[in-house]
Amino acid sequence: MITLTQSSIKEVKNLLAKKQAALGSGLRLSVTRGGCAGMQYVMEVDVAHEGDDTIEEDGAIVHVSQDSFEFLKGCHLIYEYSLADSGFKVQNPNASRSCGCGTSFEAKGEEGTYDPADDCK
Repeated sequence: MITLTQSSIKEVKNLLAKKQAALGSGLRLSVTRGGCAGMQYVMEVDVAHEGDDTIEEDGAIVHVSQDSFEFLKGCHLIYEYSLADSGFKVQNPNASRSCGCGTSFEAKGEEGTYDPADDCK
């Protein structure tokens, strides 16, 4: 289960309204290989796909694909407000470490298996 904070609920709803998202659309939160720590978070507005885990809370909808769920279970999706770096952040108990910007992480059990230089080959 992924937990949404009040700030993330508010901003997911704002994002969907701003994008004039189709009925049933939500913020898709997924994980792909890449980034400086091995795995990176990807967020986009999208409709639900077969097999997705969908979280609905107070009008905010978040879709998580089946292949990303193991990396995201137990996460907290928050929205931080700051002058320099406002945006969605993921507090992830499945990360053994995260990069400084917070968009990339190394998954527990995969420590040392990723070399960012491999993406350049």
